[in-house]
Amino acid sequence: MDCKTGTRNIIAQVVDLLGSLNEEQYARPLPIYNGSSLGQHFRHIFDFYQCLVNDVSRGTIDYARRERDPQIERNPAYAKAAFLKVAERIEAFEELGSLEVLADFSSDSSDGRPLLKSTVGRELMFAHDHAVHHIAIIKIGFQQAFPEIPIALEVGVAPSTIKYRTGQVSSDQ
Repeated sequence: MDCKTGTRNIIAQVVDLLGSLNEEQYARPLPIYNGSSLGQHFRHIFDFYQCLVNDVSRGTIDYARRERDPQIERNPAYAKAAFLKVAERIEAFEELGSLEVLADFSSDSSDGRPLLKSTVGRELMFAHDHAVHHIAIIKIGFQQAFPEIPIALEVGVAPSTIKYRTGQVSSDQ
């Protein structure tokens, strides 16, 4: 499986979850998140994909320059359309294309930010892994606030963890 297929798969998980929530559920502040909402977590996932899509043509990705669109946080239908648009744009990417990533390791704005070499495929992998992590957090919110909404066990679980749990051994190593 290539990076674009992985991206399609993880965005399909996101879109499926988005389709199971109404606007009130989506934007409701949840105690388990210290008052943040499911929508804010979905928006956070989206921001990283959007940075990649917006910056890939420049050749330098800056994940600290996230747009943080509040509509993504409040409206699951709007968020779904935005994720699908990002997935569509990623289809044109060349996974072996070179990129640089402007790193950000400090909250002190006077600290320098190193520029690191990467590839489009590596950054798609990063966005995928980041999404899996946040979907796991989203899943906890669903289980706490909306236990009546079923979520498949593999949602929010890394592919390598699923393989490990099922005893599958990779022959690609």
